[in-house]
Amino acid sequence: MIDLRRLRILRAVSHYGTVTAAAQALHFTPSAASQQIRQLGRELGVALLEPQGRGVRLTTAAQSLLEHADAIEARWERAETEMRGLDTAPAGTLRVAGFPVAMARLLAPMAAALGRRYPRLDVRLLEAEPGMSLDLLFQGEIELAVIEAASGTPPRTDPRFDQEPLLDDELDLVVSDDHPLAGCERVPLSVAATESWILPVSGTTCHDHALSACRAAGFTPDGVHRTMDWGASAVLVAHGLGVTLIPRLADFSPSLPVTRVRLDGTPVPARKLLTCTRQGGRRHPAVAAALEELDKLAPAVAA
Repeated sequence: MIDLRRLRILRAVSHYGTVTAAAQALHFTPSAASQQIRQLGRELGVALLEPQGRGVRLTTAAQSLLEHADAIEARWERAETEMRGLDTAPAGTLRVAGFPVAMARLLAPMAAALGRRYPRLDVRLLEAEPGMSLDLLFQGEIELAVIEAASGTPPRTDPRFDQEPLLDDELDLVVSDDHPLAGCERVPLSVAATESWILPVSGTTCHDHALSACRAAGFTPDGVHRTMDWGASAVLVAHGLGVTLIPRLADFSPSLPVTRVRLDGTPVPARKLLTCTRQGGRRHPAVAAALEELDKLAPAVAA
């Protein structure tokens, strides 16, 4: 009989990329984690780790075993969901994570609505960027996350997670009130090709979205200023220091002398928000109730 705990260590090594990172997440020492994987390999009669430089990596046999390990984990998640579904009213604790804008515009009203409908359900929210949310899902620390699709997130086909579209958060061109484009209802992004740009700092998903949108419009923006949050970007725009792209869901001070100008395009530049659970977890009664509320909220907040 295979020790399922050892399978979870193997899955963690694949998820985090190194034995050391996996061991830290699972509260093992690296040597103990490696020993558990080697013992699993001995039980199966195959090598699961092989040397790579100063470290180790998973073998082809380990990669094959991971497919079965992911399927076992998903099957167990579905079994737990079915057992909990015997009591159809959502109850217990539901842990949900999301990045700041999703927290403010979607998760907070969702939690309030669930609290009114299901007094036995305790919804707990955690602010976390998409990468951390996926780690928390993998570790079993949360049941649901709202993430944005980006280059660093796993593909929709990843067997560990169940990811479904929630809404497209369109990007608006933000200009100062005295800018020539401020009176336009809609414009193609290409009209801002020669402007000075205020961009998110490099290495963030926001920066990736801005560059992708501009490149799709046929230009590379001249990033004169870099900021860490949308409020700071809007302040710089208000002072006439450039233009920027800000998602529709992101708020900034309404007193600032800036104008959101909607963009033309097919499709309109947008970041895609997804709901994400572990495979097999979407039908959990509390998760299903939360997803139902999010689906109700999405059209209004995206308008």
